[in-house]
Amino acid sequence: MSQTTLTKDNSIAEFLNSLKVFQVRNQTTLSNERVVSVDALRGFDMFWIMGGERIIQGLDNVFHNRITEFLKVQTEHVEWLGFHFYDIIMPLFLFLVGVSLVFSTRKRISKGDTDRSIWIHTIKRVVILWILGMAVQGNLLSYDIDHIKLYSNTLQAIASGYLVATIFVLYLPVLYQLFATAGLMLFYWGIMVLVPVGGNALGTFTMESNAALSFDHWVLGSFHDGLQYTWILTSLGFSATVMLGVLCGYLLQSDADQMKKFRNFLILGILLVVLALLWDHWHPIIKKVWTGSFVLFAGGLSILLLAFFYLIIDVWEVRNGSRWLIILGSNAIFGYVVWNLLENGFITMAGVFLEGLKPGINDWYESLSYFLGFMIIFLLMRYMYRNKTFIKI
Repeated sequence: MSQTTLTKDNSIAEFLNSLKVFQVRNQTTLSNERVVSVDALRGFDMFWIMGGERIIQGLDNVFHNRITEFLKVQTEHVEWLGFHFYDIIMPLFLFLVGVSLVFSTRKRISKGDTDRSIWIHTIKRVVILWILGMAVQGNLLSYDIDHIKLYSNTLQAIASGYLVATIFVLYLPVLYQLFATAGLMLFYWGIMVLVPVGGNALGTFTMESNAALSFDHWVLGSFHDGLQYTWILTSLGFSATVMLGVLCGYLLQSDADQMKKFRNFLILGILLVVLALLWDHWHPIIKKVWTGSFVLFAGGLSILLLAFFYLIIDVWEVRNGSRWLIILGSNAIFGYVVWNLLENGFITMAGVFLEGLKPGINDWYESLSYFLGFMIIFLLMRYMYRNKTFIKI
């Protein structure tokens, strides 16, 4: 055997061995760095969920120029093919769940939690998220069996991805986690392009006719939400998105210096975006069915956002102006559920202060009402943050 072959084999062995340190069961001391940027990025995501998009859209009523029209379009979901800024919101939420999963699981194991206690916590969380998702978007609170939808919300997508990611994190070596994440996307791709539905040619699918949508209709029946978004088979894609967050969580916990972490995120984010754009030629970027190319594209953008938040907040320690984001991110599930259940109530409360001014601020009314509605829930969350009241699931 040549010296070159031996060196190559040793390098591969060293690389594989280096991955073992990231296993959550491995209690080797990693970085003790306190990462604030993750909460801030989660808060950034929450702002758009809690009325931010309507604040921006309302500006087009005031100025109605090319810039505000562009911003309005970017704060709406694409109908089918392609990607707008607002399409990052849901995958970013799932991605950050994966990042946090690494920290929380390693912490629980270091405190002596058994697999049994971890699974009790996991199942409890999945059930609560599922019920909250049904309350928010599945008409659970109508108390009418004919109107209840079983699987139709971001929180349930998080529950599915979180469950699969927990299995991978606890029981697969890190290298196998990489392969499994790729496998989720490739397997889902195979189903979508190899299962003909509604007369579509192999390799093609439409908003009205695709394997994932047909499977949802078949399984959920009358409990289907009636929209073109897909959920059950698409959970493979949700899980892959959460796993991209898990892999970035490992990088955050590495003992590399901060600038190297930033560069690694930058390279990885750009690489995933490029791969997504290449794959888009054969497997289009479509949010509604969460295609593999969408997973890579949204995941790459999520990693780039994490890179820049990490650089500014954790590396450069520029904390001025980020505290409000950290407040939102610290109680994200609470904010998501309360806003989605009581959005109209917050806007009604804002109307109490604005209604008399409406004749003079007519064009500004939508933006201002959503801004004040957001401020009401923000002040509530700020009060909770200052009193260290954190709703954990």
